[in-house]
Amino acid sequence: SDGYSAREINEWKTEYDVVSTLRTAGHEVRPLGVQEEIKPVRDAIEGFKPHIVFTLLEEFHYDVVYDQHIASYLELMKIPYTGCNPRGLILARGKDLSKTLVHHRRVPVPAFAVFPMRRKVKRPPRLELPLIVKSLSSDGSLGISQASIVDTDEKLVERVAFIHERIGTAAI
Repeated sequence: SDGYSAREINEWKTEYDVVSTLRTAGHEVRPLGVQEEIKPVRDAIEGFKPHIVFTLLEEFHYDVVYDQHIASYLELMKIPYTGCNPRGLILARGKDLSKTLVHHRRVPVPAFAVFPMRRKVKRPPRLELPLIVKSLSSDGSLGISQASIVDTDEKLVERVAFIHERIGTAAI
């Protein structure tokens, strides 16, 4: 715990666990927080010369859609890294595209519809209630709560509006 409170550790639990486990296994680890600048990544690569980079990055420049650029940069620098490659990150970003791709490979996926920003919300007849409404492109569970489960067309309109206004993305 090295002087951090349980609450502070919980906020960074994944990163803490990865660093602690690697250090316990005898590896030299240099955590690097990256948010708005690529220069710290370049400096760390040049100074530390890592054998591999554990990419736990969820966003860059405070936006989840830029995470693939860090993976691209690591590839350009020929640095091995964990996690998905840039192409996979881009393909997985849009839930509609990823569902369409896996459906094309005959993997069953639930019926879905995309509700673009600034468009009237009308449920296609093929979508039966109840539905789960979430961001089309946000990572993880951002914007998902009990209210995401809608069982009426009115609740669907309300939840899509919530995703558009609060999350700032199209809804699926």
